[in-house]
Amino acid sequence: MEERSINPTDEQAQASLRVCQMFSNYYKDIQLFRFDPESREVYIFVSDELQVMVFPSGNWSFLDETQL
Repeated sequence: MEERSINPTDEQAQASLRVCQMFSNYYKDIQLFRFDPESREVYIFVSDELQVMVFPSGNWSFLDETQL
């Protein structure tokens, strides 16, 4: 498997860590964590009801099924 380096911004990396910690505090398993090198966005999938997008600015938002 080819390994690619991921290069999130510092703000994005810290926001991603805070979001993951928030889910962990509520005993939620993170099913998928993905950095898209083209859009430079982090996608965090916890469940069908809990999905988060973390932007390079460090801002993040919950996604709902109508946005997918």
